[in-house]
Amino acid sequence: MAKKMLHSLTLNGEEVEVASAPEATLLETLREDLRVLSSKRGCNQGVCGACTVIIDGKPVRSCLTLTARCEGHDVRTVEGLSDDRILNALQKHMVEAGGVQCGFCTGGMLMSARNLLAEVPRPSRDAVKSALSGNICRCTGYRTIVDAVCGAAEELAQ
Repeated sequence: MAKKMLHSLTLNGEEVEVASAPEATLLETLREDLRVLSSKRGCNQGVCGACTVIIDGKPVRSCLTLTARCEGHDVRTVEGLSDDRILNALQKHMVEAGGVQCGFCTGGMLMSARNLLAEVPRPSRDAVKSALSGNICRCTGYRTIVDAVCGAAEELAQ
């Protein structure tokens, strides 16, 4: 087993230091070392989007990102956005529209949708579909999730 190295990053607005092996992914570090559990291990190949986090303002697959590469960067997870008005609107609309069933994909969906609404406050349905295209949901069929994102965008625009 490789010797662990100390890494410094900003996690949800707070400077943290964490020791991890050189080959440790950010997903492993978040879940196992930092106990930040909203990012899920789905495919572990960067395909499903369940592990999506925001690094320096961009959605990133944490299962493909080495912790060492996050040194000095700003990492945001659902836990770090509890007071975020965009995320709060998204969560409300996901529940109301029925966009949450098993919940496994929800963290990644929320992070991708939140990033979209931060960049494009009034996206078209096609823009929402495109932004969420890297996130797989096996339960809802996507219509309710797209409805939720559009509903949140409408609420936030008022």
